[in-house]
Amino acid sequence: MLLRVLAATGVVATLFGSPASGGDSLPTPPDRIVIDVATVNGSGCPVGTAAVAVSPDNTAFTVTYSQYLAQVGVGSKPTDFRKNCQLDLRVHVPQGFTYAIASTDYRGYAHLENGATGIQRAGYYFQGDPQTAYGTHRFNGPRDDNWQATDTVDVAALVWAPCGEERNFNINTELRVAAGTSDPSTTTSFMTMDSTDGSINTVYHLAWKTCP
Repeated sequence: MLLRVLAATGVVATLFGSPASGGDSLPTPPDRIVIDVATVNGSGCPVGTAAVAVSPDNTAFTVTYSQYLAQVGVGSKPTDFRKNCQLDLRVHVPQGFTYAIASTDYRGYAHLENGATGIQRAGYYFQGDPQTAYGTHRFNGPRDDNWQATDTVDVAALVWAPCGEERNFNINTELRVAAGTSDPSTTTSFMTMDSTDGSINTVYHLAWKTCP
């Protein structure tokens, strides 16, 4: 499956006010970016349950899930406590520019019994580059509510795409639920990347800088 989405980079570039290349403001690419989704794999995103699109204002790209659920306790399988999804993206940027993921917004729902815990984790890296940026968020029971988490990276710490090269960008997300001191023989705790209407929008915001 190859899914292509477009983002208006002139709008995306103005999303972040901190300079990325030593100037007074972030540079603005003259063209659009093109994102090809090479693969979407993982227990949290079976075939046909994840999609990539552009946000309505064209300032970011969005991944939508429909079956991303981790759980422990009654009705769950031993492997259900952890679910993950690996996105392999080919990002084509205008000549003379490079990009990085500056922040990511995740939303979902969590039902955690007293003593249970949930973890949402994500890693971001470029193909062939050992440098990986991580974000981890922990949730404690008792909880029965929507959840939201944001990974934000300072401009100075961003993992930038290599200038003049096209390398696939990988995003590996994960949900984990642990029973902890709750009783998994009589209760169920779960955590999902899923909004009240049955889908979760995970939004990735881009930052830009010029190449030498």
